[in-house]
Order: sequence, then C-alpha cells, then structure tokens
Amino acid sequence: MRQIPGFRVGEKFREGAMAELWRLTAGDGAPYLLKVPRSGFGCHPACYAGFEVERVVLGRLSGSHVPRLVADGEDEEGPWLVLEEIPGPSLADLAARAPLAAAEAARLGAALASALHALHRQDVVHHDLKPVHVLFRPGGEAVLIDFGLACHGQLPDLVETESDHPLGTPAYISPEQLAGRRGDPRSDIFALGVILYQLATGRLPFGAPESAAGMRRRLYLDPPPPRRLRPEIPDWLQEVILRCLAVRAENRYATAALVAHDLAHPEQVPVTGRGRHTQNTSWRTLLRRAWQAHFGGQPPPAAPARHLARTPHVLAAIDTDPAHDALAQALRDAVRHLIDGCGQGRLTCATVFAPGLSAGGEDLPELARSEHTRRLVELHHWARDLALPPERLRFVVLPGTDAAAALIGYARAQHVDHIVMGARGSSALRRFLGSVSSRVVAETPCTVTVVRAQKAGDSTPQDAVSKANRILRVPG
Repeated sequence: MRQIPGFRVGEKFREGAMAELWRLTAGDGAPYLLKVPRSGFGCHPACYAGFEVERVVLGRLSGSHVPRLVADGEDEEGPWLVLEEIPGPSLADLAARAPLAAAEAARLGAALASALHALHRQDVVHHDLKPVHVLFRPGGEAVLIDFGLACHGQLPDLVETESDHPLGTPAYISPEQLAGRRGDPRSDIFALGVILYQLATGRLPFGAPESAAGMRRRLYLDPPPPRRLRPEIPDWLQEVILRCLAVRAENRYATAALVAHDLAHPEQVPVTGRGRHTQNTSWRTLLRRAWQAHFGGQPPPAAPARHLARTPHVLAAIDTDPAHDALAQALRDAVRHLIDGCGQGRLTCATVFAPGLSAGGEDLPELARSEHTRRLVELHHWARDLALPPERLRFVVLPGTDAAAALIGYARAQHVDHIVMGARGSSALRRFLGSVSSRVVAETPCTVTVVRAQKAGDSTPQDAVSKANRILRVPG
C-alpha cells in the first residue's frame, strides 16, 4: 500500500484513461483524494505529461470553481497529488436524466459557464470539458476537474509537445482542436454547447465518433437543431446552444460569462433565425465551410487572459431622469469611446428603480410593470445612437431602493469587467452620506469609470473620458 505522509490511503475511488483516484484520510479525519498517473503496458505516453500539466496548473489556480491542491510529491512509485474532495454530484449523474426541462438545463449550463469564465480569467483553457469532469458543491457552484489536457497562456504547452494528434473526448472536442490549434477559450465554449445540447435533447449533437474522419465532419456540419428533436425547447435556448456550437470560433460567444448571462436572462436573448429554424443547413453553406476548413487558415488564438481583455462586459449605469440629459450625453460619449476599442465586447445598459415607491407606496403590480416597461424603453432610446448590433447589447432594470447595492450585486453575478456611470455633482449632504458612485468604486471588483457632465471647454468625447478616468479603479 502506498504511503503518503500525513494521510491514510483507502480504497480506489475511480480509474480514468490517464489517472487513478484513491480515497485518502487526513490525521484529523478529513477526506481527500489521492491522484496518481496510470502506468504500465498500454498507457499513453501523454499520461505523465498530462499529470505534470495538472500539477502545475492546479498550483496556479484559485477559487471555488476548482478543487484545492493540498499537496504533491513523488516517491519510488511515481508522482502523486492530494486534492480536495468535492462532495456534490457530477454533471454526468444529472445528464443521465436528460432530456431535462429548459429551465433546469439553463440553470446547470449557467453554473458551468460561470466556472469556465473563472478559469479563463486565470489564463487557462480546460480542453477536455465533459459532464464527468464537472462536479457541484452543495451550494450549486460548478467545479471543474481533470486538467491533464489544459493549456496555460503563460506556460509551455506540454500536451502539444507530447502528441502529434488532437487530444480530447471525441464527442466534445472543438473544430479548432481537430485542426491542431490549442489555447482558445472558445474551444471550451464549444464543449459547453455540446453539454447544453445533451442536457436539452438527451442526445449528443455529433454522436460519439471513433474515427478522425467522423470527428472532422464538425469542421463544416451543424448538428440537427434541438427544436427539431424536441419541439418544446424554447427558441431562446436553441439560439444559445447553436451559437456555442458555431463551426468557426469567431461566430461563437466571445466569453463564457456572456453564455452564463443569457442562460440566466432568457428574456434578453435576441432570437434570430438560428433559434427558430428546424431544418438542416443548406448545401451552399456546407460547401463554403468545407472549403474554409481545407483552405482557409485562421490566426493563432490569443492567450485566454488577452482574449478576455479584448472582449469585456461593460455595464453602463444610466439615470433615465430627463433632468440629467447632459450627464446622459457625457456618459454615452464615454461608453462609445470605450466600446469602439473592443470589437467583441458586450454592453449592458442598466437602471435601478424601486417598484413600491414608483407605485405611490402601494403594492400595485400593474403600475410597477408599466414603470418597468417605461424604463426599458428609455434604456433602448439612450443606446440607440450607439448603433450596436443586438448580440452585443443587453438592457436590464434592476429593482431595489439601494442603487449602489443593486449595481454591485449585478456586476458580481454577471462577471462585469468595466462599469461606466455618472456622478450628478457635489453637495455637503452627498459628501457626508456618500454617493452611489463612490460606493460602487469602493466595493465592486472591476474597473469603474465615473463620468461628469461636460462643462464649457469640454468639447470632445476624449475630453470627457480623460476627465472621467481621474476617478478610476482597476482591481489588482
């Protein structure tokens, strides 16, 4: 029996293609898992390389969406890792009940997308995402495991150097991985789309091909539309799934955070023909894709952190009171200047109001709905001059009497990267009590730009942005 200092090794927990897991008990009785690479005749030479990748990557990751690396070492039997044991179920257990209701599939997918975004923000692409590699904590947070095929944007890619062939699970591997390109976070978004398709329909979109030729069909073929298999699937969910499964990476969601947002807010998903159709892709489109797959090269992917920096989620906090039109214009100019510099970033326009107060203190749902609709119309009107395409624009009315708390909570939950908001002015009372903008700057874990209305002499948007950037906080 293997000896691990400070722990007692128990029975084998699970055996995979590249590693074995054993139950482990610490001196205080706390449960852990021991992970060792598979060895012996017939084992792939990438097993040890993948094990080393996982050790290095886990040592650099933090947060609740990955298991904690407790200890690592090597003895006469080989290397080993001691990992936190996640007590919750795996996504594979839940997927076994598929097809699931749309709301449940969206809930699970949103949790997984949030975990993926947390991983990508730490410059790592998983590259082997599938239901068995996703666990859930008791509170519902998704946890990603098994990083043997992962790619870190700041480290040498050991997996690539150990194999001349694409590595991954055939049912979930992305088109660009099949073409030999690793390190693009949108490859994980493709695998997320496969999982969403599986949860919603009970089937894998491309089956489980065993040959290279079978896998390469996804370089130009779309899967059957989910609503063709299950007509009760809502069109917004099909829109999200098929956008994740786009053949070319640039046609997918730019970040996993945007997938999480749309799954959590289906009423905000702009449904196109992609979400409504139930027919197969035309032969002309297939021919064009096949030509691109064979002859059309693509630039190498940027490291995950660099890619996310070019695709920010920007939140514009807007006061719809017409008395502040000058501030609204200054805010619009600052947002335009910011958004023009990021071709794939998304803008969410938000405002806050208290339904009870807007209805004269009485609980009148019809008046609250009317006020909610009016605020949405005003947000659309505010953003009209920005001329952004629908897929890059979202609108939300946040209920609550505490505007700062509502904005901070939304920014945390929806992975907002940059908040742009206005400051109405200064007064003795405001300085004493504190303003909404000062609380947002102090408490939000993202960049915050505060804009003031232009005065005489501030004649350009660049002037407004320059002045706004004097009140700026970037998280360290």
